[in-house]
Amino acid sequence: MNATPVHGTWEPRPAARWEDAFLSGNGHHGALVFGDPDDDRTVVTHHTLVRPGEGDGHNRLPPRLADGLSDLQDRLLAGDTTAAEGFTDGRPLQWVQPFHPAFQIRVRRPDGDPDPGGYRRTLDFATGVAEATRTGWTSRVFVSRADDVIVQHVTGPGLTLDVSLDHRLPGAPTGLGVGHGAVLTPEGALLSLRARYPGSDLACTGVTVAAVTGGRTALAPPGLRVEGARSVLLLTRVRRHTGELDVVAEGRALRDLLASGTPYDDLLARHLPLHRTAYERVTLDLAADPDERALSGSELLARPRSAALLERLFAAGRYHLLSASGLFPPRLTGLWTGDWDTAWSGAFTHDANLNLQTASAAAAALPEVTGALAALIRRQLPDWRDNARAVFGTRGVVAPAHSDGESGHSYHFSREYPLHLWTAGADWLLKPLVDHDETRGAHDPHTAAALAEVALFYEDFLTRTDSEGRPAVVPSYSPENRPANASWGTVNAAMDLSAARHALWTAAAYHPEHADRWRALADRLPPHRINADGALAEWAWPGLEDSYDHRHLSHLYGVWPLDEITPYDTPELAAAAHRALELRGAENDSAHGHLHHALIAARLRDGERVAHALGQVLDGDFFHASLMSAHYPHRHVYNADAAHTLPAVLIEALVQSTPDRLVLLPAPLPAYPSGELRGIRTRFGASLDLTWSPDGATAVVRPTRTHRIDLWTSAGAEPLDLVAGEDRVLPLKTR
Repeated sequence: MNATPVHGTWEPRPAARWEDAFLSGNGHHGALVFGDPDDDRTVVTHHTLVRPGEGDGHNRLPPRLADGLSDLQDRLLAGDTTAAEGFTDGRPLQWVQPFHPAFQIRVRRPDGDPDPGGYRRTLDFATGVAEATRTGWTSRVFVSRADDVIVQHVTGPGLTLDVSLDHRLPGAPTGLGVGHGAVLTPEGALLSLRARYPGSDLACTGVTVAAVTGGRTALAPPGLRVEGARSVLLLTRVRRHTGELDVVAEGRALRDLLASGTPYDDLLARHLPLHRTAYERVTLDLAADPDERALSGSELLARPRSAALLERLFAAGRYHLLSASGLFPPRLTGLWTGDWDTAWSGAFTHDANLNLQTASAAAAALPEVTGALAALIRRQLPDWRDNARAVFGTRGVVAPAHSDGESGHSYHFSREYPLHLWTAGADWLLKPLVDHDETRGAHDPHTAAALAEVALFYEDFLTRTDSEGRPAVVPSYSPENRPANASWGTVNAAMDLSAARHALWTAAAYHPEHADRWRALADRLPPHRINADGALAEWAWPGLEDSYDHRHLSHLYGVWPLDEITPYDTPELAAAAHRALELRGAENDSAHGHLHHALIAARLRDGERVAHALGQVLDGDFFHASLMSAHYPHRHVYNADAAHTLPAVLIEALVQSTPDRLVLLPAPLPAYPSGELRGIRTRFGASLDLTWSPDGATAVVRPTRTHRIDLWTSAGAEPLDLVAGEDRVLPLKTR
């Protein structure tokens, strides 16, 4: 290999747009760092910041439709293809509460800099520090995983600065009740900003402690003026609350962090073991040109097929995914936004987006991401029970398609998007938790309990049968598509069948006392259908015709993320799934559609199709200078799907595993003939390093469990006996 890949990025200019600001985060607080020496802005975010819903709170509960379910089922099974359009309580489409930024910390030089030379801003993925430098001035920002605080340290000779908290961000409501506070303290000052939501007793309040070394500090409402200082250290937190926040107590907690003699260094030292250790567990080296590795991010983005770009996007994707995961997993925008009008409410979207973003968590050794997802699920399980009872009249749980972090109720739906009919969400959301359990070889009791509740739902729901006496999933919905000859709510969507089978089988594996009953129900479900085009049909119910041009690939859920359909165990179904993938259009060119396509293609061993789908994103100008991504080409609509999903695509192309199988180089990318992937976790309890070149490949497997697996390579399959603690070196041919 050449020199070590770059684990960071840099730019020669400050960010002019918030989308290009460098990002830091600890899964609770987030920071968007512009790095402008004359007007240094840091936008503060927090996972809990959602604008309260307006109007009747009743509309934020699931619709009570269970009494009419039997009639709907009768009509759908009898062939009424539009019956589900009226299965609603008549409410209009209602979005979940929108995610928004808090405010920006502004550090301005009132007179500017007479010598504006030598500028550079950098982001170190291994530390989470965003740094901007210019002759005689440096600003460093990171968000501490240890102390849950945004840390900014500005240094330089004779600093004269105005420091303030500013709520004026794009889209901020005019009716915000804004109040500022500023008092001098022995170390500098305490600043606060309260923004009360219009018509609500809820507010968010930011508190910043400024510790000034040297010079003079004076109040300059709404902030402070520092003159002649050597350094300014700013510690910031934001809280969402009812009533008034105790700013004095919040300030005291922040001031306690200044107790050491070198507070910035000590804060960073406490943060690094938590962040760096997680980030460095997995690395990718594509033998890129060292000269290209030295380029700025924006220069690399102009070379979309560069190996150096793919290395950096892989590293940035893991960094941003880790940084967005803590209290919650990533939203549609990760943990960041600079605008109150966040697209699609900045929600957690469970019918593809969150699932794709967290796809690499187990294999890429990020249990922090899995833990954040598990925390979201645990908080929402009571609401999922409400969904099951209200809509379907069952025990157990049904996950909503959208949530805001506060509520797990299913209330975002309409005639065109009958998301309240979708029953596969809980299985998809729990799948990464099951994968994680497999990597570590133990069942988490919270995951086991949630799986049991999903199985209970299916026991109560799967009571209607088809003409052959097999359980029918009715109503059924394939996000976010509809048959060519029917309405959206139908019978036996392929995804729903796969999810029901998988949920019941998985729950049985966790609960032997119920295994026979749940497996028997799973085994009675109808098989998938292959349509006249030779493709796996999106709806297994006879007579429903496919609609091919759609960004979602819900019907191929059995291929990815499940292992229900594989080239190894079910080759005929795998061929039909591949045909379905060939026929699928890109619809509106969304990043998540392309990368979802790539993940499925990798499972089907089609490296050319993986490369094409990945190329659509790399060539489509989907990435900002921050290396955060957009939903559409030409950087339209800030969105984390591509950034967070790309590492999963590259891993799946190189290494795949199940509890009993290892597949090496299933879908290698011809444009990157040499490389090294280190630190991958497998679902049979081993870590793995893979090195490949045109002359061959070598995998080093480090098992933690004694187990026999099947090893699949381009040469076929062979059994492989692994012994805990004994490394295995596996030479492979690559041509």
